[in-house]
Amino acid sequence: MVIGGGVVGCSVLYHLARAGWRDVMLIERSELTSGSSWHAAGGFHTLNGDPNVAKLQAYTVQLYKEIEELSEQSCGLHLTGGVMLADSPERMDFLRLAHAKGRYLGMETELITPSEAKAMFPLMDERHFVGAMWDPVEGHLDPSGTTHAYAKAARKLGAEIVLRNRVTELTQELDGTWNVVTEQGTVKAEHVVNCGGLWAREVGRMVGLELPLLAMEHMYLLTEPMPEVEAFNRETGREMIGVIDFKGEIYTRQERNGILLGTYEKAAKPWSPRETPWDFGHELLEPDIDRIAPSLEVGFRHFPALENAGIKQVINGPFTFAPDGNPLVGPVQGLTNFWCACAVMAGFSQGGGVGLALSNWMVDGDPGFDVWGMDVARFGEWASLRYTNAKVRENYSRRFSIRFPNEELPAARPAQTTPLYDVMTRDNNAVMGDSWGLETPLWFAPPGMEAKDIVSFHRSNDFAHVGNEVRAVRERVGVTEIANFAKYEIAGPGAAAFLNRLMTNRMPKPGRIVLTPMLNETGKLIGDFTIANRGPDGAGERFMVWGSSAAQIYHMRWFEKHLPADGSVRIHRFDQTLVGLSIAGPQARAVLDQLADTDVSKEAFRFMDFREMAVAGATCMVNRLSYTGDLGYEIWMPPAYQRRVYEAIKDAGSAHGIVDFGMRALLCMRLEKNFPTWFRELRPIYGPFEGAMERFVKLEKNDFIGREAAAWEKADGPKLRRVSFIVDAGDADVMGDEPIWARVGDTDYGTVEKLHGYGAPRFDASGRAISGGGANGRDADAAAVRGIRDGAWRVVGWVTSGGYAHHVKQSMAQGYVPAALAEDESDGLFEIEILGQRRPARINTLPPFDPDGARMRS
Repeated sequence: MVIGGGVVGCSVLYHLARAGWRDVMLIERSELTSGSSWHAAGGFHTLNGDPNVAKLQAYTVQLYKEIEELSEQSCGLHLTGGVMLADSPERMDFLRLAHAKGRYLGMETELITPSEAKAMFPLMDERHFVGAMWDPVEGHLDPSGTTHAYAKAARKLGAEIVLRNRVTELTQELDGTWNVVTEQGTVKAEHVVNCGGLWAREVGRMVGLELPLLAMEHMYLLTEPMPEVEAFNRETGREMIGVIDFKGEIYTRQERNGILLGTYEKAAKPWSPRETPWDFGHELLEPDIDRIAPSLEVGFRHFPALENAGIKQVINGPFTFAPDGNPLVGPVQGLTNFWCACAVMAGFSQGGGVGLALSNWMVDGDPGFDVWGMDVARFGEWASLRYTNAKVRENYSRRFSIRFPNEELPAARPAQTTPLYDVMTRDNNAVMGDSWGLETPLWFAPPGMEAKDIVSFHRSNDFAHVGNEVRAVRERVGVTEIANFAKYEIAGPGAAAFLNRLMTNRMPKPGRIVLTPMLNETGKLIGDFTIANRGPDGAGERFMVWGSSAAQIYHMRWFEKHLPADGSVRIHRFDQTLVGLSIAGPQARAVLDQLADTDVSKEAFRFMDFREMAVAGATCMVNRLSYTGDLGYEIWMPPAYQRRVYEAIKDAGSAHGIVDFGMRALLCMRLEKNFPTWFRELRPIYGPFEGAMERFVKLEKNDFIGREAAAWEKADGPKLRRVSFIVDAGDADVMGDEPIWARVGDTDYGTVEKLHGYGAPRFDASGRAISGGGANGRDADAAAVRGIRDGAWRVVGWVTSGGYAHHVKQSMAQGYVPAALAEDESDGLFEIEILGQRRPARINTLPPFDPDGARMRS
C-alpha cells in the first residue's frame, strides 16, 4: 500500500509494479499531484553534493523516456542544460570541487568563463561573475504530466490507484498485517509506504512516529513575454538554458516566451509547522514579494532585462524538507514493513531514484545502492519537532550558500551535551562540533583567542593548534571526549551465536576485545565495530559493542531484523547514558596507573584487553586501545561520573604535560596509521577485501551473513583497493570526493564508473544496475573503456577522506583505486585534483607513524 499520489508515490508504485509486484495499490486523499507536485517549478539536474544521491538523480533523468514510452503520456521534457554562476573566488573553488567530482561521476560538466555563459544566457551581466560551470544534463519538465506518466505506466503493469479516499488510521495485527483504514473502508496490506508529502508527518503520527520534516513556503515568479527571450529563440533556434545565481539565491529558466525566476531567500518561512490541514489541496499561498525583495534586487542587477519585465504570476506553495535537505527513505526501525519515501523536495530530480531504491529494498531486502544520505535512519530521537523546524529553516535559507568543510552550522544547537560541555566551552576554549546531535570538541583555541573557525577550503585558523594537540599526544599524553560513539550491550544465552552470525570476526574471549566489520547479504560493508566480552550472563555472555554514533538507528534496525525469535538475545542501546574519555600517548599508562586500583602494567593489562575497574573511584569499563594508533585507553562510565574522572585525569596528567585534544586531532592521527573511518572509507558499496579489512574477516567461521559473497570477492580478487596517499598538497588538503588520476595510458582497468559504483549508470529492463552500484560492482571487465584522458593520464579512483598529518608532517589522503595499482608506490604515478589543481601523490602502503604497531602494544 502506497499512501500519497505525488510524483514520489507514483514513482514508488511504478517501480514496485516493474519489479513484479502486482498486488500493489496507491491511495490518494484527493487527486494526483494535489500536494506539492502540481505547483513545482519542474526543474531537474544530476549534480548533488552526495555522489550516491547524484547517481540516483542520473537514473531519474534517464527514466523519463522509458515512462513516456510505456505510458504514452508526455513528461514535457526540455533538456536545455544549465550553468552555475560564481561571483567570488570562494564560489569558484566550490565549482572546481563540483567539476572535479563530476569526473568520476561520469558527468560532462565544464568550467567556463562569464562571457561564455552570457553567450548561452544573454540576459546576464557578466561583470558580476568570475566564472561558471556548464552542465548539459539539466532542464525542466511538466510536473503534472510526469506524475501522470508514472501513474499510467504503473497501471499498465497491474497496479491500482484509488483517488479521493483519505487514509484516517493505521493499525497492525499480531501477524504484522496492516489495516489501512480509509474514508471508504479498510484495506489489508503487508507493507505500507508513507509517500504522504505535505501530510507525511501526519501519516507517521498514525504509527507513533514523529518524522523530521517541515514544509516551507517557496516562491517563484513568471514574467510576461520578453523581447530578449523571443529574439534569442528566433536567432539561435534554441531555448534559453537554466541558470543558478548563488549570490542572488535565485534560479531561472525559460517559461514559454518569458522567464521563471525562483528564490531560496534568507527570510525563510515555514508553512503549517505543527500539523498539515487535511483540507489543503490545489491551493496556493498568498505571495509575499517583500520577503524575496533582497534576492530580486540582486537578480535585477545581475540580469538587467528582468527589472523591466512584467510579472505575470507569482507562485507561492509549500514543499517539505528534512533538516539536511535530503529525502527520508527506507524502513523505520521498530516497525514491521512500514516504509518512508518523503521529504523529497527535489522530486523531479530524485523521485525516480527514490522509487528504484525503495522498491529494491522492499522486494530484495537491500536498496542496491548506498543510500545512507537519504536513509530515514540517519536521524535520532534528538531530531524533535523544534529541532527540525529550526534546522529546516537554516537549510532552506542556505540552499545556495557555500558549505565549507570546516563549517559548523548553529541552528538548533546545542541539542545534546555531556556533563563536560561547560568545562570544554567556558574553561578550555573549545570549538565545538555537532556529532549526531551531540556537542563534541573539535579543537581548542589558546587563551585570548576567539573559539571559532574561520571557514575556508584552505588550511584555516585551527591548523597550528590542531598540530600542537597532535604533537602533545605523540610526545606526552592527551585526553579527549569519546561520548560520540554508539554503545550497545548484547547479552543472553544466544548473544555469542547472534554476534557470530552478524560479524565477520570471531567473538572475543572474556576480558578481550576484537575489531570486526559487518556485512550485508551481498558481502558489502555495513558496519565496523569494537566488541568486548564482559563475561558470563546467566546461561550466556555479555558483550559490549561500540560503533559509529551516526549509524545507531541504522544498525539497530539491522540487529532487530536478525534477532532470534526465541528471546535468547537482549540488546540495549546506551546512547548518552554511557559516555567516555580516552587518554593516549606514551605517558598514558603512567596517568592511568595513578587512578586505577588494579594493575595496569603492560603484562597485566595487555593490548586489546577489556576490564571493569574503578578509575578515580568511579565504576568504569576500560578498553586497552585507542583510535590515535598510540598507547591509549578508552574509559567508559555513566554520565554522573564523567566530570569526576576527567578532573582526576587532568590532575594526574599535569606532571606529564597532559593536553586536551579534539576530534580533528584524533582524525589526523588516524590518518597517520592508515585507519579507515565509517561512512567515508567503509560504505555499503565496498566489500571487506576492497576496504583492506581482510585481517578481520574469518572466512573459516562459515556462519556469518555475507560470507559467501565475501569468499567470492576474495577468490575472484577485489577490483578496487583502499589505499593511503602522501600528497604534495600546497595550502589546501583533500576534503573527500576528489578524483585520483594515474599515469596509466590506455591500460584497461575497467571504467571508473563501473569500478566505483558511481556515474550515470546503465540499467536493465527490471531496473537493476548493470554498471556500478552496490552488489553489482564486481562486473568490471575489459570492455568499453571510458577513462577520462589527458595525454597518458586517466581518472582511476576517488578520495574518501584526508587532511594534514601533523606528527609526520605530511598531507595525507585515503581513497580507492584499481587493485592492480594499489601496491605501486612509485613517484609520478598518481595525482589528486584539489581545487582544480592536480597535485602529485604517492601510495604509502605502510602507516607513516609506528608502522609495526609497537607504540600501540607498548
